[in-house]
Amino acid sequence: MINPTVQTAINEQIRKEEYSSRLYLAMAIWSEVNGFPGAAAFLYEHADEERMHMLKLVHYVNDRGGNASLLEVDVPPMQFESLMEVFTEIKNHEEYITQSINELYEVSMNEKDYLTANFLQWYINEQVEEESLFNTILDKIKLVGMDKAGMFHIDKELEAMAAATPASEA
Repeated sequence: MINPTVQTAINEQIRKEEYSSRLYLAMAIWSEVNGFPGAAAFLYEHADEERMHMLKLVHYVNDRGGNASLLEVDVPPMQFESLMEVFTEIKNHEEYITQSINELYEVSMNEKDYLTANFLQWYINEQVEEESLFNTILDKIKLVGMDKAGMFHIDKELEAMAAATPASEA
């Protein structure tokens, strides 16, 4: 049976992962209607990936004899000034999620729930990859600035990244 304190903390993380999915969906919608189809495809894929992160937590809680809960989720912003703003927001959000996963890990260790601590290692490793990915994308956007040809190429690169994402990762 899962520790009740850990269950509460995981349910809060479920809420955060659901918000992440909705945030990336909102950003994908903005990208699609603002002439960035590659960024849209990439962000739609990432919205699905975040939903899978949420479901992995839901199944974990339920498999441990607990009860996963869906909590209220804020509506994410829908308007952005630029693709630079979108990816800056993503970078900041991923750093927030990393901190949240670290805090969840700390709760599991304080409660001596080593099964959960072991389970969370996947999320810790995933956050290293996510932060690195978004830092790289943001660096490229900063490099081209507002150059339209450069932004066109970045959009094409994001489209290629979305197409290369195996279904098992999404």
